[in-house]
Order: sequence, then structure tokens, then C-alpha cells
Amino acid sequence: MTRRRLLDGLLAATVAILSWQVLVWITGVPPFILPGPLRVAETLVDNAGLILDHATITVAEVLIGLVLGALFGAMTALHLMISPLARRLVLPVMVFSQAIPVFALAPILTLWFGYGMASKIVMALLIIYFPVVSTFYDGLRRTDPGLLDLAQTMGARPRRTLFFLRLPAALPAFGSGLRLAAVYAPIGAVIGEWVGASRGLGYLMLLANGRAKTDLMFAAMFVLAAFAVVLYAAVSVVTRRMVRWSDETVEATPRP
Repeated sequence: MTRRRLLDGLLAATVAILSWQVLVWITGVPPFILPGPLRVAETLVDNAGLILDHATITVAEVLIGLVLGALFGAMTALHLMISPLARRLVLPVMVFSQAIPVFALAPILTLWFGYGMASKIVMALLIIYFPVVSTFYDGLRRTDPGLLDLAQTMGARPRRTLFFLRLPAALPAFGSGLRLAAVYAPIGAVIGEWVGASRGLGYLMLLANGRAKTDLMFAAMFVLAAFAVVLYAAVSVVTRRMVRWSDETVEATPRP
């Protein structure tokens, strides 16, 4: 099934690229407005060192932000499940925070954390934090009632029920949150680079746009998209293994 999806994805990408090239040939649009994929590929090869140098920064920002966002999001969801006080105080604040556009926070984060990697990592963390918390918390709350009744009948303590029953059963939901995070994290990092940075793919795209080097901008965007696809695929593999492990774990009955 995975191989079939990969082939379908490659076929769709090939059709899109060919259509793009045909559109450029037919319309004769100037390269500074819409370069063709062949020109973008040539630019990518000619500027591979430059693009790789900036891509390294963006990849580091995304990966660190993804790990920290997943960690803090999982800890928050567990705390919400344990503490009724946290549910009363934290949940309304989290819901209210989603009314604030994350893009509007980028200038503030740049002011607070500077033009280096820190502000971009925080931006990526914030943009994925709520999806991870909401999906994982929802998974913790939707544990099979039959299993919960069985654990209570056997005298399992609430914390043991949480960590040995609710948590494994919620791993598929946590995996869904991680897959969303893998898509959103590059967006957060690049937005931070657009607002203020001296390195990174987002900075390179702005620099190329300001110099009318549209082909270089498209090349940087292509590298960013390719990285996002690879990151999503890697997270999907990890989450599938988590789901298999959770299915095996939930079958075990918690002991008192």
C-alpha cells in the first residue's frame, strides 16, 4: 500500500511538472515572472552549495522546533488529563490563543529572541503546539470505556491507568498530531525567517525575490517542499510503529 501511494505521488508530481513546463512554453511568460521547471532545475544545480548552506539552518530550526513542540505538547496533554485545575485554567487560555494569528507573533518573537535560530525555533514550536496538545488530549479522553471499567474493577490506580492504559491507547491520536506538526513546522520556521533572519531558506527566498531571481526563489521553495515531504514521510513511519506498539500494549491488563 505504501509503495502504491509513493508511485501515485510520483505520478502526480510528474504530471504537475510537465504541465508547468508546457504552460511556460505555450504562453512564453518571461522567466522573471514564472521560470520553467527546467530552468529551476538548472538553477538548483548551479547554486547547490548556496541552497544547501541555507537549507541546513532551516532544517535545524524545524527539527528542533518539532521535537520541542511534540515534547511540550505531550506533557501539557498529560497534565490536562491529570489535573482538573489545569483543565479549568489552561484550556480556555489555549483556545483563546488560537484567536491570535501566529504570523502576527513573528515580529514580536524576533524582537524578544533576536534574528538567530532561537526566534524561528520558538515560532515553529508555537505553530505545532496546539495541534499536538489537542489531538493527544482528545485521544487520552477517548479510551475504550470497557478497558477503563476493567482497570477500575481490578483496582488499578488512576495514574497507572493513565500511563499503562490511556497513554498507549492515545498514541494513534498523538501520531496524528505529529503528522500535522511535520507539515506546520516548516511553515513556522520560514515565516520567522521572512520577518527577520540572515540565513535560512526563507531568507534566501526573500533575497532572491528582491533581486528578481525568481528561478532561485523557486529552487529554494522546491527544496523546502521536498524536505517537508520527507519529514512527513519519516514521521508517518514512526507513528505507524507507535500504533503497532500501542495495540500490543493495550491488550495487556493493568495490574493493581
